[in-house]
Amino acid sequence: MLVNTIELVREARRRGVAIGAFNTYNLELTRAIVVAAEKLGQPTILQLGVQAIRSGGEPLAVTTLAAARVSRVPVAVHLDHCSDIGLIETCFAWGLSSALADGSRLPFAENIAFTKSAVELAARYSGTIESELGYLAGTEDGITVEEIESSLTDPAQAHEFIAATGAAMLAVSIGNVHGYVPNPPPLDFERLAQIAAQVDVPLVLHGATGIPRADIQHAIHMGIAKLNINTEVRTAFLSAIAGWGVRIGPEPDLRKRLWLLLKESLNRLSGPVTSCSMLMTKKGAA
Repeated sequence: MLVNTIELVREARRRGVAIGAFNTYNLELTRAIVVAAEKLGQPTILQLGVQAIRSGGEPLAVTTLAAARVSRVPVAVHLDHCSDIGLIETCFAWGLSSALADGSRLPFAENIAFTKSAVELAARYSGTIESELGYLAGTEDGITVEEIESSLTDPAQAHEFIAATGAAMLAVSIGNVHGYVPNPPPLDFERLAQIAAQVDVPLVLHGATGIPRADIQHAIHMGIAKLNINTEVRTAFLSAIAGWGVRIGPEPDLRKRLWLLLKESLNRLSGPVTSCSMLMTKKGAA
């Protein structure tokens, strides 16, 4: 069942849990995420990144939306990390219900102006905007952000930012990073508490892969209602492809063996999607 992103996020916040948002790149990965959600009987969010959209175009968006429509659980489709207002409108026109209007690398005033324009645009499509204040270190959609350039969310700016933009969700930078890092920095829970006290919108945590489970649950307890997962599911999917290729050899009979890749991708992805979803639906630890 296709639903709006903000409905799932607000319900998660009301219940004191988080909704999982999993990045997908093709139909096989999408199906694996949805099947895992159906087995758990839990709603989920499918996210499409800018590079995926620019590569797959409307057909990728349409197949992702179709998978959500026929799902036995509520599923929303979201555009992740986009700084192109034109592409945001295109995705709303295709049927996505939300987008992260990413002005996080802009100066504060410019981020406000960009995000506000995205919110006004989204309203014409009955869509919603996730905003970002502060940005993350690590690798994100092919862009490497050095640690020294990373910027934590300023709690003193959070209230003004949400009030001025009207964004429905706020992604925060509190020490979380994109991708795998050998020694991930600790989350700044004091900063998270200060941000939560300044705004009355659901908070979003990106870069959840590699964060200790206890820290994730504590973050949920403190107001995180949407949790983004990309690296973990992408790694599992690529591992499935690699294992399939090794077994079938350099000259495969694709007429007989291609279905094995689909089956293996479902099996490999079931684990991380299931474990992440179960973790997020537990009440956050104090």
